[in-house]
Amino acid sequence: MPRLHNERSRSYPGRPVRHAIQLPLESATPGNMFGRRAGVSRGHSSSLPADEGPNPEQGKGPSSSASVMNPSGGAVGRRVDGMPNPDENLLERILSRANLSAAWKQVKANRGAAGVDDMPIADFMVYAWEHWPGIRSSIFAGSYQPLPVKRVDIPKATGGTRPLGIPAVVDRLIQQAIAQVLAPIFDPGFSKASFGFRKGLSPHDAVYQVRQYIREGYRVAVDADLAKFFDTVEHDVLMARISKKVRDKRVLQLIGRYLRAGVVIGGRLHDTRRGVPQGGPLSPLLSNILLDELDKELERRKHRFARYADDFVILVKSQRAGERVMASITRFLEKRLKLSVNQEKSKVAHSNEITFLGFAFTGAKIRWSDKVLARFKQRIKELTSRSWGVSMDYRMFKLTEYLRGWMGYFGISELYRPIPELDHWLRRRVRLCYWKQWRFCRTKVRELTKLGTFLHTAISAGLSRKGPWRLSRSLATHSGMTNQWLKNQGLLSIKDLWVNIHYPATAR
Repeated sequence: MPRLHNERSRSYPGRPVRHAIQLPLESATPGNMFGRRAGVSRGHSSSLPADEGPNPEQGKGPSSSASVMNPSGGAVGRRVDGMPNPDENLLERILSRANLSAAWKQVKANRGAAGVDDMPIADFMVYAWEHWPGIRSSIFAGSYQPLPVKRVDIPKATGGTRPLGIPAVVDRLIQQAIAQVLAPIFDPGFSKASFGFRKGLSPHDAVYQVRQYIREGYRVAVDADLAKFFDTVEHDVLMARISKKVRDKRVLQLIGRYLRAGVVIGGRLHDTRRGVPQGGPLSPLLSNILLDELDKELERRKHRFARYADDFVILVKSQRAGERVMASITRFLEKRLKLSVNQEKSKVAHSNEITFLGFAFTGAKIRWSDKVLARFKQRIKELTSRSWGVSMDYRMFKLTEYLRGWMGYFGISELYRPIPELDHWLRRRVRLCYWKQWRFCRTKVRELTKLGTFLHTAISAGLSRKGPWRLSRSLATHSGMTNQWLKNQGLLSIKDLWVNIHYPATAR
């Protein structure tokens, strides 16, 4: 088996010197190599160094700057005036100091783990001061080779895992800079039914759009699932669509190299002849560029639909129409875009029977799906596990963090009925944790009487042989660990969070 050498002798203050790394190579091309990165030291400014290196057309374009959207939906960056014009020195615009500074701010804000070179974001600026001129020169010369991405699996909100590709920090910066310049060129032409990774739009907007179509009487859903979309994108199909609006061949070459940079899985380097790695700043824009042709085809046929990244649903009025649309759209995806449709997960069904972005629909009302609710309960059980040996303060902190994040996304559910029951169940789980923490009978009696429980009731509960789960709903625990007391300890109420979302004017 041939081996790929990466001569890394980089050392950071307080960090041991790393020796050369040898990774097995699978289906690798000569270009899929790790670059040599020399050692640097800390202690420099946090701003990017000035533009250096060859720039044959420097000074030809305008130098002032204007706002540009971040394709991932993040903060607004800066760009050079005169865009979008795909004919005017795009590479110079991408590598301009103003654009790179805006890109670096976004990369820092997104944080993220280190790539295959193990360089954390905190160390990048020091590295850039020494190496950026050479990197910039190699990009202009067409010889720059990105590092492979590191593949990790992350859990999905709806269950299961999703493969995530983590580029090196320098490649994240360059990808972000490319995305900031290309987004204004492509975004104005995207469909209004495309909600993914676009400034001012969110998954909630896509869900609301589906609800609106259901209210209008389109109650049969064509739910087509793209099988491993990001891993199966054909590079030639994608590049053909990019080249329709981007005519700077240097930029096209650079994007192509990012697509073919390779991926490291479990320490092994794999070639990437297909696919767009999830996790890079450029990938969301590329997915929208490719699937925009699907959007345009659906608009041409006057269909009602909503799409967020590779998740989309088409709404029609009858089962027969839905089956006809499913067959024709499957042919379009497979023949025109070279994408595969997962027949096992795809279906034509009543709108009550489908899920979209983690949400289901009851009539014309939004609710979270059963799978999402099951995953929520499982996570709460993990955070309130009796065997998790952490303090209650830390447990409350993690519960607060999770509840705010979960309700921030799934709180748009319009069904109130399950909310009080979930709140009751959550408080019972927390009472269980306190009861287990007190352990001994005398401790339980002392703590309960401190909280206002009658002595006789506290003693009866403390001496009981019933299990902690049963006692967590007893009179003793409820009279001592009241709802208000739990709130004072930092426990959030799911009901309060829901009311804040749906009735902010009445929320306390």
